Amino acid sequence: MLRRNLLTLGLALPLVALPGVTLAQAAPKARANAADPYAPVEVPIREGFEVGSIVVVSDDYFLYHVIAPGRAIRYGVAVGTDELVWRGRALVGRKVEWPSWTPTAEMIKRKPEQYGKYKDGMPGGPQNPLGARALYLHTEGGNDTAIRIHGTTDPSSIGRSVSNGCIRMRNEAVMDLYDDVPVGTPVYVY
Repeated sequence: MLRRNLLTLGLALPLVALPGVTLAQAAPKARANAADPYAPVEVPIREGFEVGSIVVVSDDYFLYHVIAPGRAIRYGVAVGTDELVWRGRALVGRKVEWPSWTPTAEMIKRKPEQYGKYKDGMPGGPQNPLGARALYLHTEGGNDTAIRIHGTTDPSSIGRSVSNGCIRMRNEAVMDLYDDVPVGTPVYVY
């Protein structure tokens, strides 16, 4: 099943807020590194999200980890290409250090020359496309959405639409997030 079809099958709950009204713009002085707009930085966020929750605004390439009412750590991310952007509400259902990876049947069908050789999987490690850590997103009913928040072997992809639907972070960023969020954490992807 294609990831983009998950919403139409009711496996993820629709969101009621639009990204433009969801998040406040970061104050210019809050930028940790003007040369790297995707570096982690503490920023204001609209109140109403549970402390500890994760909010992803795909169109802006940012993931927000809510650390206090109205405050979040903002991380740069890469997201799915236009036809593969997943949006919805999920929970962190599982966490894995140095995860193994197996491309989905849809990925192999789309690009057999690139993914076919990994049809039986690839062990975790520095060359694995899921990077150093992965947070597996599940529905509230416990079903795996096939969407991950994970590291990457290509940090230059951050800030772009390049993935097969997952949310990529730099390895050092996903390692920080991994340490800070427990299984069961709510995740909102806009």
